[in-house]
Amino acid sequence: MSEAPLTIRLNALDNVVVARLDILAGTLLAGEGVTANARIPRGHKIAVRPIAKDEAITRYGETIGFARQAIAPGDYVHIHNCEMRDFERDYAFGEQAKPTAYIQPQATFQGIMRPDGRAATRNYIGILTSVNCSAGVGRYIAEAFRKNPFSGEGLLSEYPNVDGVVALTHKTGCGMAAEGDAMDVLRRTIAGYARHVNFAAVVIVGLGCEANQIGNLLAAQRLRESGKLQTLVIQESGGARRTVETGIERVKAVLAEANAVQRTAVPVSHLTVALQCGGSDGFSGLTANPALGVASDLIVRNGGTVILSESTEVYGAEHLLTRRAVNRETGEKLVRVMKWWEDYTARNGGKIDNNPTPGNKAGGLTNIIEKSLGAVAKAGSTNLVDVVGYAEPVTAKGLVFMDTPGYDPVSATGQVAGGANLVCFTTGRGSVFGCKPAPAVKLATNTPLYERMPDDMDIDCGGIADGVETVEECGARLFELILHVASGEKTKSEAMGFGDDEFAPWQLGAVV
Repeated sequence: MSEAPLTIRLNALDNVVVARLDILAGTLLAGEGVTANARIPRGHKIAVRPIAKDEAITRYGETIGFARQAIAPGDYVHIHNCEMRDFERDYAFGEQAKPTAYIQPQATFQGIMRPDGRAATRNYIGILTSVNCSAGVGRYIAEAFRKNPFSGEGLLSEYPNVDGVVALTHKTGCGMAAEGDAMDVLRRTIAGYARHVNFAAVVIVGLGCEANQIGNLLAAQRLRESGKLQTLVIQESGGARRTVETGIERVKAVLAEANAVQRTAVPVSHLTVALQCGGSDGFSGLTANPALGVASDLIVRNGGTVILSESTEVYGAEHLLTRRAVNRETGEKLVRVMKWWEDYTARNGGKIDNNPTPGNKAGGLTNIIEKSLGAVAKAGSTNLVDVVGYAEPVTAKGLVFMDTPGYDPVSATGQVAGGANLVCFTTGRGSVFGCKPAPAVKLATNTPLYERMPDDMDIDCGGIADGVETVEECGARLFELILHVASGEKTKSEAMGFGDDEFAPWQLGAVV
C-alpha cells in the first residue's frame, strides 16, 4: 500500500484525478507530473492539466461541470471553481446493446419456495397500514411478537422459521385526494408489499374514515382477502385496544403455517436485487459502485434481475444507459423520466442539483452530474431492458430502471414494492439502513469507514482504492455474499434490527 499512487485516474481523457489520501500542498504527484498547489482532502479532485475558464471539467471520461475561472495544474477542484451547466448529451439509443452472455448452469441460493412459484429470501409476517391514524395500532400488534432481549423468549420462540412480525407504517393516507396520482402511488406501494414474496402473511389495518379506504385499496389493486391477506378497521372492530387484540390473534393463527417452510436450492433467476447508494463520497464511483456493477452483471448473467433507481442520481448520466437500451422506446422512456424531473423540481422551486447533500460535498462530490456518473456504475454493463414507474411490479429479467426520488428510504420502498427480495446499498459516509422484509447488504466505499462502523458495514470495498483488490475481485466476492444473504445469512442491519422505520412511500401532491 505504501507504493500505491497518491491519486486515482479513471480515464486517460480526464483533466482531474482523485486523491487516494490527504495530499499536502507542495506534494509531487508521481505519474501525473503535477505538484499540489493546496491541500487536497482524501476523495477530492486535483487538476492535472490547465483548464481554461468555461472549459469542461472531465472525470470518468465525461463532463462533470465547467470551470468558473482558469484552473492551473495542481489546483484543488470543487464547488468553488466548478459549476454545473446544461449541455448536450448523445443518447445514441441502443447503439451499445449486445447479447447477454448467460451463465449455465445458473448459480443457486437456498431460498423459500412459495406456492405461486416465487422464491423468498426471508419469511416475515407483515402488518401494513392504510393511513397514519392506524400506525400506532399496527405497531402495537407487531410489538407483541418481539423477542425478550434478555431471555430471547417471546411469542415467536416456537416458530424459528419466521423471521419476525414487522409493522410498516407511514405518514400519509389522508389529507389528500381519494383518487389521483398521489393515491395511486400509495396504493400501489402498499399492494406491492402485501404481495411481497418475503411475507408469508399480511394484515392491513385501517382507521375507517380515511381517504385511503381499505376496500377501495383492495379493489384498485385487485387484492382479495384470504387467510394470508386479512384486514382490520379500527372503527369497526371496537376501537384501538380490541383491534390490537384481534390483530394479535390473527397473527397467531397463521404462525404455524408460516413456520412450515424449508430452504431449498433455487436458481439466481429468482433474485431481484435493488441497487441503492446513500451517503456517497468521492470513492463511491471508484470502488463500491463499480464492484456492485460487477455483481449486478453476474446476477443478470445468471438469469436474475437488478433494479437501478434514484432518478435524480442518474440525471446527467442517463446517456450511459440509453446507449445500452434494448430498443429506442426503452431509452426514450428513460429520457422522459429525466425531463419530468426537470419540470417537477422547477415547479416546486428547486433544482436537481439540490440533490448532493453537505455530506456528499464534504466527501468530494461537487454536483449531481459527478454523483450520477458514479452512481450509474452500480448498474454494471448489461442491457437496459425496461423502465417502470414508482412501485410498479418489475417483471422483466435483467437490468430494469425504476423511477424514484434519490432519497434512499423512499427509493428503496418503491423498489421493494416492485418485487426486490434483496437490497445492496453502497455508502461512503456511513448510512445506517434496513429495508424489511428484504435484507440489506451494506457496502463501504473505503476501509476507514468499514473500520469505523464495523457493526453496520457488511463488506469493505476500500481495497480497490488501495490497490490490493481489483473491481472484478471485489464484485465476485460481493456476489458470493449476496448468495449467502439470500440463503438466510443475517446482514449487519438485520442484526441491529433496522428495517421497520425506513418504510417511506413517495408522497406526491398537496397535503390538505
